[in-house]
Parts: sequence; structure tokens; C-alpha cells
Amino acid sequence: MSQTEYDEMRRVFEEADLLHSQAEVEAALDRMASEITDSLGASNPVVFAVMNGGLVIGGQLITRLHFPLQVSYLHATRYRNTTSGFNLEWKVPPMIDFKDRPVLILDDILDEGHTLAEIAEYCQREGAASVQTAVLVNKRHDRKARPNQQADFTGIQIEDRYVFGYGMDYKGYWRNAPGIYAVKGL
Repeated sequence: MSQTEYDEMRRVFEEADLLHSQAEVEAALDRMASEITDSLGASNPVVFAVMNGGLVIGGQLITRLHFPLQVSYLHATRYRNTTSGFNLEWKVPPMIDFKDRPVLILDDILDEGHTLAEIAEYCQREGAASVQTAVLVNKRHDRKARPNQQADFTGIQIEDRYVFGYGMDYKGYWRNAPGIYAVKGL
């Protein structure tokens, strides 16, 4: 990364609008964990974190789930460190056998939802007993991949802005931001 690019990343963070503080995100994760426990706590699920965005929510959320489960990850992407999507690319398919078991897919955000929908459909086709999705953030707009698409478990609803933090990135950076921020001008 050049100094100019580094300076841009610093500037983006410094100018960004804080939409949800770390405390608000933590409260949303607690609520999601309670809802997931009520739904899946007695069912021996397989939980997949979608890389890279699901890394943070996965790490934060699974430690709040106090029941037996198996955790793994998968990596499918459309963005490739850019700000707009392309066709789905599988980098790492699911590596745990989930046939005839409930599956929970964890991701950072439900924006248009193409990636999440395709992953869920894949798990269903491959024999999951059921497939549910959990996202930290749902972006409110009318551009969803499927009509009325929603995650089964959602932490926070946000306006239609380009956001980063808690797993969501800006050009590959700021997944580690301690809150949910919106980029100025995007």
C-alpha cells in the first residue's frame, strides 16, 4: 500500500459517520444470540461463517451461543476488495458434512443479498435439514436479490449507505473498526 492509499484509508475513517457504537453492536449481538439459542439450541447445528466479513461476527456471536454446535467457514465472494459486486466466486466451499443437519450461515451484512442467497441455496441443495441465516446488519432498500429477502436473525437495521466496521470493509480495510460507520459521500 502506498502512502497515498494509507492516507486515504485514515481519512475515510476520520470523516465517517458513526451509525452504531460498539456498545450498540454488542447489545445487538446479545439479542441475536438469545434468538439463535431459542431456535437452534437443541438441534446440533453446523454454523458457517462467511469469510471475510463473517469472521468478526462469527467470532463475536459463537462465543455467546452456549449449546453444542460445530463451526466452520466458507468463502464465497462477489466484491474482491472493491465497492461493487460481480459474479459469485467460491474460494472455499463448506468443509464439514452438514447433510441432514440444520445449518446457520453467519455474515456481516445483507445488502443486495446475492451471496447469502446463493450460499443458502447451495446448502439446501446439498442436503441440509434446514438453512437459516444471521447477519449483523440489514441494509434497508428495494434492491434485494430475492423479493422480500430477510435474514432469519438480524442485529441492526441501517439506512442505504456504504458502511464498514465489525467485519464490513471499505476497499479491504476497516473490518476492525469498533462500531458501524458510513463512508462520507458514498
